[in-house]
This record gives sequence, structure tokens and C-alpha cells, in this order.
Amino acid sequence: MSDVERRAFAAFAEALPGPVLVLDAGGRLLAFNEAASLVLPGLREGASLPMVLRAPQVLDAVARVAAGGAAEQAQWSERVPVERVFDTRIAPLLVEGARAVVVSMSDLTEARRLERTRTDFIANASHELRTPLASVLGFIETLQGPARDDAKARERFLGIMRDQARRMARLVDDLLSLSRIERSEHLRPGTPVDLVALLREMSESMQQSADDAGAALTFQTPQSAVVLGDRDELIRVAENLIENAIKYGASKDAPARVEVTVSREGADAVLAVRDHGPGIAREHLPRLTERFYRVDAGASRAKGGTGLGLAIVKHIVVRHRGRLAIESTPGEGACFRVSIPLARTK
Repeated sequence: MSDVERRAFAAFAEALPGPVLVLDAGGRLLAFNEAASLVLPGLREGASLPMVLRAPQVLDAVARVAAGGAAEQAQWSERVPVERVFDTRIAPLLVEGARAVVVSMSDLTEARRLERTRTDFIANASHELRTPLASVLGFIETLQGPARDDAKARERFLGIMRDQARRMARLVDDLLSLSRIERSEHLRPGTPVDLVALLREMSESMQQSADDAGAALTFQTPQSAVVLGDRDELIRVAENLIENAIKYGASKDAPARVEVTVSREGADAVLAVRDHGPGIAREHLPRLTERFYRVDAGASRAKGGTGLGLAIVKHIVVRHRGRLAIESTPGEGACFRVSIPLARTK
């Protein structure tokens, strides 16, 4: 093949944004673009495709197209170093009178991940709603039948039904909040909010929650820490983290002891909520912000948790262009740190 033909194939490959390979009839690489070299680091001109791509379905399709067949599509996946899925289109190519085969690849990994997330979310939300709904319906049928004239049973069942209805209401509220936050996640808030003033306003209600649970709650803050944010969303972050620490920070031998601090660290304001409870095992830490993920599902439901609190916190923090860090050692408690850029002063 002449240099002119090689340059033509190389120019064709570089002109396309996605990963593209150009092969001769024998399956050897004539050209490829930079995007393709990121997907298949072992690419080099003149190499045989089977040496750099271990995907029999794609190799078979390339052989059929090279032999004069029509364009084909095939999918292939790899699991190392991370799992990825690609849709591949193989088609004949004629440039400057020279015949070749072009292989173009589309990365489906993110689309597949989002689809799995959506499917899991619907399944989990349905499951979370189905349990209290079934309980409420069961008690209604009992009250309409065997317990129709039993005043004591009626009082007890109505109390349980109220609790289950409240659980469903909390879940629906959290689902709506999460949806609303996700819709505006790309829009960074721009209103100055003083985290210290915000915590002072919240301290009375949070202190009451701690007292009701028999927990000790302390606040330590500087004079001010102004960030650009959405005040209601930042209140939600602080409430979720403090309420979680109060609920789950108690050990078998002692009530929860929760310390809330705000500090300035470089260009960030850092809200930290620390408890001294049983802590969280290392394997759970990466998944704590997943929707409906719970370390102990039974204990969470018993304490009124929806499994969405930390997911909401994560999305709010992302919207504020901040970071959420979780540190914990079993037996030594846990610390949740939210870092948000400080507002620039003129």
C-alpha cells in the first residue's frame, strides 16, 4: 500500500471523534486514531488485530466484511482493569481506490450503568413502599373484619398504621427531594450562606432531637464561614448528618455523643459531624451514599430511616461543587466531613 493511501486512511481515522481502526483485508492495522489507542493501548501500525483485541465476535465480523460481506455490528466487553462494554460497527471502506475495513467503537459502559441504576432504583423504591403499604392494608382488613368491635385492638392497629403511613410519607418526601436536587445538580448555587449562622439557627431543634434520644450534642464553630449555596439544601445536609449520628452513634453501653464542628481549611469551609459509636466496617464505606444502601436494614427501618439520606447529602454536596468524606473505624465511631468552597471576598 502506498504512502498516499496510508496517509488517506490515517486522516480518515483522525477525523472521527470516537475510537476508529482501519484494517487491511488480512486484519492488519493500517491506521487508528488517538481515541482508539486509549481503548486499546497495545495498538501499533502493522499489528494483527487478534494481537490487540480478544473479542471473537468482532474478529469474526471483521473477517466476513474483509471477504466482501456487508457491514455488521457486534458488541464486546472487557473486565480488566475495569468492566467496559462497547458497541462495534464494522464496514468496508474504499479510499483512493484502496479497499480496507473500518472498525468504529462506541462506549456503552455509562449507558449500561445508568440503566442498571434506574432499574435498581425502581425495584428498591417499589420494595420500600410495598412493605408498609401491605401492612396498612392488612390492618384495614382486620379492622373491617375480626377486630371491628375490639376497641383495644383498634387503638393498637391505628397506631401501627399511622407509623407505617408516616414511613411512606418520609420515603416519598425523600424521593421527591432527590429528584429535585438531581434536576438542578448542574446549576451551582450562588447565594452567600453562613454555615455558622445556619447551624446556630438549627441548634435548638437538633438539641431537642438529641435530648429525646438521650444523646449528647455539642457544636464548635468559628465566627463565620460563608459559602455560595442553597440555604435549604445546606440545612438538609446538616440535619441528615446530625440525625444519623444521633440515631446510629449510640453504643451498647453508652448513649450517642455527637460533635459538630465547622472549620476553615484552605479555600474550603468544612462541616464535620463525628460520633463515638460502634463505627462502620471498611467494606461498607464506599457504598454508604448509594440509594437504599444500609449497613443494617432492620435497624434503619426501625429508626425511621429511608435509606436515602446520605444519597441526598451526596447530590447536594456535588451541586455545591464540594466533597463528602467518610472516615470510620469499627468501635471508634464515624466522622462525616463536608467540604464546600468558601465564598471569595472582594
